[in-house]
Amino acid sequence: MTSTLTISHLTKTYDGVAALSDVSLSVAPGERVALLGHNGAGKSTLMKVILGLIAPSGGEVTVCDAKPGQAAAREQVAYLPENATFHSALTGLEQITFYMRLRGQDTAGAMELLERVGLGHAARRRIGTYSKGMRQRVGLAQALIGAPRLLVLDEPTSGLDPVSRRDFYELLDGLAADGASILLSSHALTEVEARTDRLLILSGGRMVAEGTLPDLRREAALPVAMHITALNGYDSDIMAALPNAIRVGEGLQISCTQEEKLATLARISELRGKVVDLEIIPPSLEDIYSHYSRRDGQ
Repeated sequence: MTSTLTISHLTKTYDGVAALSDVSLSVAPGERVALLGHNGAGKSTLMKVILGLIAPSGGEVTVCDAKPGQAAAREQVAYLPENATFHSALTGLEQITFYMRLRGQDTAGAMELLERVGLGHAARRRIGTYSKGMRQRVGLAQALIGAPRLLVLDEPTSGLDPVSRRDFYELLDGLAADGASILLSSHALTEVEARTDRLLILSGGRMVAEGTLPDLRREAALPVAMHITALNGYDSDIMAALPNAIRVGEGLQISCTQEEKLATLARISELRGKVVDLEIIPPSLEDIYSHYSRRDGQ
């Protein structure tokens, strides 16, 4: 299947300073990809290249079978910035209707778009009365105009409350199921950990990691934690059998490498008459992100 977005050996320099160095990636139809990185890692530069706002210094970029910025690409790409700004005197319905006219779309669908993002009840209120989260949803409605093949989203849940964030990701799930490709930049690691298919980590303008969360866990080889709840009175017996165990709250915790995981589980299993519960805690996305950032000297 042809990728919606393909980037090969992309470089971008400003006055001799490399903002991006040899970056390669692809996003397939229906795929939700998270782009992670510290401030200054190159995420904004990468998005600007994809959108055709700046030209690369080297490498190849193909967006929806066209070059970035060409009419064929612009027609099929939507962008949502972190801080969406709209005319405060217009209503939500008027603003979306205006953007639909600009894109040559039937304006009869404006209310449906607003309802999709949870703004049907406020469609005829002036945007100046909207909260930041509501304005962000206007931006999302704008991004959905014309059923784009690629959505480029920069911190799209900024300002959204927890329920609205859940609704937002459910909407993304539906768009991906319909074949849309999604490239999403976010610092909210706990959100993207569960709601994206693949992760890209930029650091210092370079792609330092790429893959699914299980892939990155294997590559990073970070320790696995096991939280043990002992039967009353058996804490000391368990700590004697597991010398590396430490007290954490009301339980015990032991860490081991990925290679030692099965052997450690076998040792705990031998204590089953003294153990009430066992929780295995794999490295989180935050742990993995910190690992690659430290490795790159950030």
